[in-house]
Amino acid sequence: MQKCFDFRSDTVTKPTPEMRAAMAEAEVGDDVYGEDPTVNQLEEKAAALLGMEAGLFVSSGTMGNLVASLAACDRGDEIIMGTKGHTFLHEAGGVSALGGIVIHTIPNQEDGTLSPADIRGAMRFPGDVHEPISRMLIVENTQNACGGKALSVDYMNRAAETAAELELYFHIDGARIFNAAVAQSVPAAALVKQADSVTFCLSKGLCAPVGSVLCGSNTFIQRSRRMRKLLGGGMRQAGVLAAAGIVALDMMIDRLDEDHVRARNLAEGLADISGMHLTKGSPNTNMVFVKLEDRDTSNVLKGLREHGVLANDTNEAEIRLVTHHDIDDEAVERCVEAFRKVMQ
Repeated sequence: MQKCFDFRSDTVTKPTPEMRAAMAEAEVGDDVYGEDPTVNQLEEKAAALLGMEAGLFVSSGTMGNLVASLAACDRGDEIIMGTKGHTFLHEAGGVSALGGIVIHTIPNQEDGTLSPADIRGAMRFPGDVHEPISRMLIVENTQNACGGKALSVDYMNRAAETAAELELYFHIDGARIFNAAVAQSVPAAALVKQADSVTFCLSKGLCAPVGSVLCGSNTFIQRSRRMRKLLGGGMRQAGVLAAAGIVALDMMIDRLDEDHVRARNLAEGLADISGMHLTKGSPNTNMVFVKLEDRDTSNVLKGLREHGVLANDTNEAEIRLVTHHDIDDEAVERCVEAFRKVMQ
């Protein structure tokens, strides 16, 4: 059987040997009682990295964003977020279905940002009994559906200032916040300095098998811990998972630049293939998007699979390719060659 290279997402990464060893040797306890020392260490390390007071280990980024929303909002409150935000597009409407929270979308700009003017224009005010109360703003960084774009420190500060001006709770969906930080050569803490909370994923580019961490103030994390329990997310001897997360934070952040370099090499190789073109300013961080010209994406994806390359399409009839720890130079070369053969 030919070797298969998986560009569908950085969620497909396998735990490293160091992670497997750490998991096997992890000291554990009952985390619901706050007695798992490895989970506690992960939460403290994550919070320190992001300049926050406390952290909460959760099963996924979706749970982290949902827990944050439930902790910040009451039923009937409203969250302002982008039309291309992950919470709106890909989290099963959980904030509404489970939290009774209204979603108010505003357009993401081409660079992935949300315009301060649009944020202000979306505001509802508690004085009008006809309207829900605007309570929260969510910004995603990197912005996946806009091409994997990294939002700058300056923009994140301006978004935070706009939220503060409007008395909105400011949450960052930072699933790939370390990609954003590495791409701009800034500390991740600088990107979230003025946020009330941030969720980041351990199980994407950082390679851990499971989990995300929600970070915020001590008071907010205490309330979030209750929300996690309400959702059935209280895990017991979770140190066997948290141990991999600690390795991820210690060893996998700086190497993200390798993924970004390979994304650039991949985009360069795909750029001159006829019948398709790069979109969304590709490459950005570890993502490359290509649009097909008069070709059906499902047929092209099938052809790529036959040549040992896995990829996904988007709702915009384009193909997304994601580089990660398990994609090496050989994989990039194979992907470019597969596209050449399929597009012929």
